[in-house]
Amino acid sequence: MTTPGSDLRVGSRFVIPAGELAERFSRSSGPGGQGVNTTDSRVELSFDVARSPSVPESLRARLLDRLAGRLVDGVLTIAASEHRAQLANREAARARLVMALSEAAAPPPPPRRPTKPTRGSKERRIAAKKRRADVKKTRRRGYDD
Repeated sequence: MTTPGSDLRVGSRFVIPAGELAERFSRSSGPGGQGVNTTDSRVELSFDVARSPSVPESLRARLLDRLAGRLVDGVLTIAASEHRAQLANREAARARLVMALSEAAAPPPPPRRPTKPTRGSKERRIAAKKRRADVKKTRRRGYDD
């Protein structure tokens, strides 16, 4: 669990200093009792992926490519409002930011090696087709009846 105000460790080579994270607080929607209209418990956590000096150059292009749909001018913003306490929402937003960045920074999977069907699977398929054809043939009515 990361505490608000501390650096975020995304991977073994990737640590985001707390100074590069921007937090904005606002009122959450939904139920909350008397305090719902007075406490700013919703958290928006922003991180500038495109211009951050802490992002290794080898990862920057991959992050920008994989997070392209979520970035606005190179900035990734995560909103958290599922908890009633601001501190819990801050921790949730940081955890979600780490998840999003670590998933985007993961190396691409190895390319798929195309395989061919085995001889046995081909024979089973043909045998099943023949059985099905025989079943249908026995259902047909002949014209000589």
